[in-house]
Parts: sequence; structure tokens; C-alpha cells
Amino acid sequence: MGFDTRIFMGKTGRPISYNMHSFHKIVKKRDFENMKKWKEAFLYLAMGAMLIVTGFLAVRETAFFVTSRQAEIKKTCVVIDAGHGGDDPGKIGINGAAERDINLQVAQKVKMFLEMEGIETVMTRKDEKGLYDSGAENKKVQDMKRRIAMIEETAPEITVSIHQNSYPEEYVKGAQVFYYKDSPESKTAAEIMQKSLKRRLDPENHREAKANASYYLLKKTSTPVIIVECGFLSNREEAAKLAEEDYQEQVAWAVFMGIMQTLNAGK
Repeated sequence: MGFDTRIFMGKTGRPISYNMHSFHKIVKKRDFENMKKWKEAFLYLAMGAMLIVTGFLAVRETAFFVTSRQAEIKKTCVVIDAGHGGDDPGKIGINGAAERDINLQVAQKVKMFLEMEGIETVMTRKDEKGLYDSGAENKKVQDMKRRIAMIEETAPEITVSIHQNSYPEEYVKGAQVFYYKDSPESKTAAEIMQKSLKRRLDPENHREAKANASYYLLKKTSTPVIIVECGFLSNREEAAKLAEEDYQEQVAWAVFMGIMQTLNAGK
């Protein structure tokens, strides 16, 4: 049987004879090519959609992680207590420097380092004034009670009270940390802090963290508290360094590192 042959008009208007079998083959070939193109287009669209969904999930997961991390950081609070203030100058150095002023200067630097790490930091004393009313009958007692009330209300992971030491004999020097004898958490924090001070300020300092049962601030708080005596104002060399901003920054950095190590140890 012969193949069906039909006449079509070309672009020039001249009749063109097509064998229908060949025509069907051409049409099928074009349909196949079109179908292939559609499949490729659909595949690209599907891949694109998958990438968009994957990207969305990744962004959402990252956002969740960041939000969780921020929430974790916000939960971490530290109180920095600058000892003395106002009418109470604390120890007076061999160079005339007042402990009150050095305590605040170091405390402010510790606060700066902590806040750079996203740690919520509360200062009991933000300026040279004490925490008492001018007409208070016993300013020292009122001052201490208000510090303790602030610490109890804040309920921090740790409180670090900044002080300077003194001794009748000038040769005595070296930073030392004190903690309440019945607080295991405070003891751990004090030992970590003592090591940080030794490593970063004076490797020859052989002092150890010391338990105490009488310091009012240590006894009357329900959260861990340590007292950092940064050095001896009765020692000429140490008093001179403690009055210098560069050395105060070194002290503040050592205290900051001790705090961070303590926080990490508690997790």
C-alpha cells in the first residue's frame, strides 16, 4: 500500500508535496523535543523551589539559634560592686590614692568588658557617691544593706566586689580573693579568679583564695559573692601601678576573664 501524500502551500505560495508518514515523524519529533524542554523547565523549577525551601528552613533555624543564644546571654547577669564610696574613702595609698576611686575605675572597666560579651552587668555604685542617705545615722550600715538588697533583687550568677588591700609593712603585695567559708560555689569562683589574677598580673604571686566568715557582704547574700583585693596600696610599687589606667585595665581584664571562666564552669 502506498503512503498518503498531501499538498500544502509553502511560504512562497507554491504547492509542496508532503509524504504523510514523514510528516507524522516530524510532528512526533517536535512533540518529543517540546516535551523534553518542558521536563527540563519543570526540573529547574522544582530544584529552584527546593533551594528556596531549604534556604528558608536554614534561615529559620539560624534565627532560632541566634534568638536562643541571645535569650541565654540575657539570662546571664553579673553584679560588680565597687567597694566604699562617698564619705568612706577606704584605704589611703602610700601615694595618697583613695581606694574608693581605684575601686570604681577598675569596676567600670570590668563592666565594659562584660557588656562587650553581651553579659548583663549591674553596678552597685556608678559614681563616687556612697549608697546611703546624707542624714543617715549610720551611713556605713545603710550603705552595706543597700548593696546587699541590690544583689538579692538582681539575683546574679555571681557578684564580684572590687577592693584594694593594705598592710602595716610595705613589702607585702599581691592580689588575693576572698569567699564565704560555707559557700562551695563562692569557693570555686574565688579559686578560678585567684588563678586568673596570678596568670595575668603576677606569676610570682603565691597567694591563694581565702575563706572568710566575718565579712558582712559575704555572709548576707544568697548568691555567690567574692571579694577581689586587687593589690596593696601600702606597697609603693603596687600602689603606683594601681593608680595607672593601663594597669587598671590589666586588672579589669584579669577579673573579667575570671568571671567568664566561672560562668563557663557553671554550665
